[in-house]
Amino acid sequence: MTLDFELARQNMVSNQVRTWEVLDARVLDVLAALRREDFVPAAYRGMAFADLGLPLGHGEVMMKPVVEGRMLQALELAASDSVLEIGTGSGFITACLARLAGHVTSLDIHAEFTATARAALRAAGCDNVEAITAEAVREFAPAQRYDAIAVTGAVATLPQRWLGWLKPGGRLFVVQGRAPAMQATLLRVAAGTTEILFETDLPYLQHAAPVPRFVL
Repeated sequence: MTLDFELARQNMVSNQVRTWEVLDARVLDVLAALRREDFVPAAYRGMAFADLGLPLGHGEVMMKPVVEGRMLQALELAASDSVLEIGTGSGFITACLARLAGHVTSLDIHAEFTATARAALRAAGCDNVEAITAEAVREFAPAQRYDAIAVTGAVATLPQRWLGWLKPGGRLFVVQGRAPAMQATLLRVAAGTTEILFETDLPYLQHAAPVPRFVL
């Protein structure tokens, strides 16, 4: 039996994402229009719309659709915004950001992910994206500041250097804390606030895992 991708996509938006308090029409339209199955590893294509984190390799996962929707909504992107994505992964979130914002710079430490995502983004017509292979926690130094930063992997503690990459009024979405009860948070530079959105669990970015606790 052949999977009806269009029906599965609409069911994902209506029955998963929308019911998880994602009501932003622009975000829902993007999730309904983009071919998520084209960004999923071939072995998991039939599960592209499941409420699961799909393996990408290197210990990384593609976030659940509901988490993707909540992140995109929380960032409140304008069509003129510049966005930095930390963790390109499959490139699907990159494509969503590209449809919602003016320009996206996306980083991933794995060159394999960067190359695969570039091809998928070209096929999806996303020509306002720069995909770079780089390490974000310790090494990357941007040449500009951004309106928003989207972090698709977890950190034990927020690297403070990231805050300097935001413009006044900028927003940063990140999942932080210790597994299995991490907190998805939104930081607003202008207000100096951190809003806890929901609990989830994601693999840590490289160099962002907690220091092991030693018990005697």
